[in-house]
Amino acid sequence: MLKARFRTPVLDRPKQVPPTPDNPTPPPGPTPGVPRLPSLRVTAALAAGMLAIGVAVGAAIGPAPSTSFAGERIPLLLPSIAALAVAGAGHASAATVQPPPATPQATPAPTSPSTAGITTNKTKSIAPASALAPATSTPPNISKTPSTASGGSPKQVKIPPVTSVWLITLSGATFAQAIAQPSAAPYIDSQLVLTGTLLSGWSSLDGSAFASETGLLAGTPPQTLDSIVQPPCPEGAAGVQCKPETAGALTAADEFLKATVPAITSSVAYREHGLIVITFGAVGNATASSLPAGASTATLSSQPPVGVLLISPFAHAGSRPATKYDPTSPEQSLSGLLH
Repeated sequence: MLKARFRTPVLDRPKQVPPTPDNPTPPPGPTPGVPRLPSLRVTAALAAGMLAIGVAVGAAIGPAPSTSFAGERIPLLLPSIAALAVAGAGHASAATVQPPPATPQATPAPTSPSTAGITTNKTKSIAPASALAPATSTPPNISKTPSTASGGSPKQVKIPPVTSVWLITLSGATFAQAIAQPSAAPYIDSQLVLTGTLLSGWSSLDGSAFASETGLLAGTPPQTLDSIVQPPCPEGAAGVQCKPETAGALTAADEFLKATVPAITSSVAYREHGLIVITFGAVGNATASSLPAGASTATLSSQPPVGVLLISPFAHAGSRPATKYDPTSPEQSLSGLLH
């Protein structure tokens, strides 16, 4: 910035007027040694001009940085300085003239890696207490009760009071074969199937499990399960007529049921709380199974589905549902098949 030097003007001393006869005492002249200063208006104008020249020279040298305070405030002060000069602001008691309000530009703060992406606000918003409380999630209510009816009340599983169960195992055939050959098994085809519930898709193991579960779940003690096995076919020439998978085998099974079932259904236990479960299995004698003489065996299997016939005062007579046995929920199977 250029500096201007001012020289104080040297005022000429007044000439001494010699005394004359008309004017014996000359008037006193100005006090020597006291210089005359320029007026305040001239001084203020010179100061403003010097300040303007300095700003212009500084701008010519190079642009001020964006964060420079002089580049923003000094141009605003020039009108104030000129106003002071005009108003004669040379007195010490004069009021200070405030510069016009200016809106300074926001200076961006330097961003460091640790503060990147963080905005600092002077005004803090206080979240409501409900927002500060930890969120609690209510787990869904998992009901293990039975399904509800349309009225909204729990649907109770009604189990008939069956406490006496008879499981009859016939020799080597299926109910499908017996129905397909009514002449070989007239009693099964014309009487038993019409009085009971036939489950063609059940295996002999399903029938045995259903008989056991029914005796345990359907009634109150004492509960009984009688297992009745058809005698095996004799060995040798005498057994040719009743070999498994033949018409003679169906006839032997049909005659065995014709003698056994009426004996059971005539009892009081059957009429009050009885159930007969009939299925087919592999019946063997002592010789074939290497057991002591007189012993016999009945082998039940999960395959093939030989069929199961349910005869009971609580069974649906003449029905042939396609229901599968559910070992995980025997109560459902029992309540759906018996009434």
